[in-house]
Amino acid sequence: MSTLLSDAPRADLDEPASHPLFRDAPGSVEFNKLRKRLMRQTREAIEKFGMVRPGDRWLVAISGGKDSYGLLALLLDLKSRGLLPVELLACNLDQGQPNFPKTILPEWLNRYGIAHRIEYQDTYSIVTDKLKPGATYCSLCSRLRRGHLYRIAREEGCSALVLGHHREDSLETFFMNLFHGGKLAAMPPRLLNDEGDVEVLRPLIYCAEPDLARFAEAMAFPIIPCDLCGSQDGLERNAMKAMLNELERKMPGRKDVMIRALGTVRPSHLLDPELFNFMGLGGQNR
Repeated sequence: MSTLLSDAPRADLDEPASHPLFRDAPGSVEFNKLRKRLMRQTREAIEKFGMVRPGDRWLVAISGGKDSYGLLALLLDLKSRGLLPVELLACNLDQGQPNFPKTILPEWLNRYGIAHRIEYQDTYSIVTDKLKPGATYCSLCSRLRRGHLYRIAREEGCSALVLGHHREDSLETFFMNLFHGGKLAAMPPRLLNDEGDVEVLRPLIYCAEPDLARFAEAMAFPIIPCDLCGSQDGLERNAMKAMLNELERKMPGRKDVMIRALGTVRPSHLLDPELFNFMGLGGQNR
């Protein structure tokens, strides 16, 4: 059974962070507001979608990007306050990308006493060998990475793989499916893998990417750039990101409205007869 985090008082978020990761964090009012906002949004997602089963073990994927660093830091903050009754294991999958700085993550994780596993699997060579130059790497790279992370989760006795996807990731996926896939689907906060033995959790689904970027900068996370898909231009997701950013610029607050809309669905006002029984509607004049 999932546990609700609302049983713990909200006032706990007003206390200074106790995990060693935050010992050098800024003490400014602005940073504390940012941290508390991200914490509240993470807590909301964990609670609303029933992610927690006390005593479970979570594998937290950390790539070296701002989002996964932020995910790990926020989960550790919640856990140190007694608000997240699960065991956390950070995991970096070294995919064999050229110039990947192998020492940065282990040194950072060890510095703060964070339990972790570093796994080396050369998926980079597989992706570049199977795809032609100029092809989009993201899909194949993601499938290979996810398969290894599921395996590691099983080996480590973890019930869930936890990913750092945020508000913008879900919205971009929604519009990619709308424009290119002909379907209404976004990035879910919680799902079960095809084998039915590992859950995928996305506790940052309500968190804004700009907030996570500011958080990462303030925390001085040692960011590691991606030399594979992160180095490609002209990706469909980039086009969706640009469209959403322009919409937000013209109408501030639209992203928050849209992410809430994904949780307020009216099947009777869509066009899918499998979701709503239009044939069963009756009327006096029929």
